[in-house]
Amino acid sequence: MRRLADALGVQAGALYRYFATKQDLLTAMAERMVGGVADAAGPAGDGDWSQRVARLARALRAALLAHRDGARVFAGTHSTGPNTLGFADSLVGVLREAGFGDGEAARALYSVANFTVGHTLEEQAALRPGDGGPTDAGVLHEAVMAGTYPHLAATLPTLTSTDFTAHFEFGLRLLLDGLRALQR
Repeated sequence: MRRLADALGVQAGALYRYFATKQDLLTAMAERMVGGVADAAGPAGDGDWSQRVARLARALRAALLAHRDGARVFAGTHSTGPNTLGFADSLVGVLREAGFGDGEAARALYSVANFTVGHTLEEQAALRPGDGGPTDAGVLHEAVMAGTYPHLAATLPTLTSTDFTAHFEFGLRLLLDGLRALQR
């Protein structure tokens, strides 16, 4: 809160006039980040349900990637503002319109949102310069090659790839294929 106040040129106490706690501030930031994401679903009939769900997931990822540590901020909150609830309602609505039951649609919301936020959290951590953490491709490569992990060694080009869009799309496709199988 002090760093934010310094950046805004105000006293830290002035922020508490608007946000009672740091968590309230983070929740407001998370809510602001996802503004407009719900619109990605498009109107009913604009593509099949899986295309609409994929657009929502991609829009959430893009919104979080647009902000430094966006996924980390969003993951640490439980916003019930109109942007967050609008996203959730759009996704659940697409699935209900496609014939999924209420419970299935709700669980699919959790699955899609948690996958998207989790993937983006890891993506942003891996792209953080100079972190040197376990997501650093060089560190992973050395650890795998120093041990006896033949299966990991064979897949190192993919494991250390920074093509996060390809990784995301693969996971999203698995989720959608699983939902398609459930729908039958």
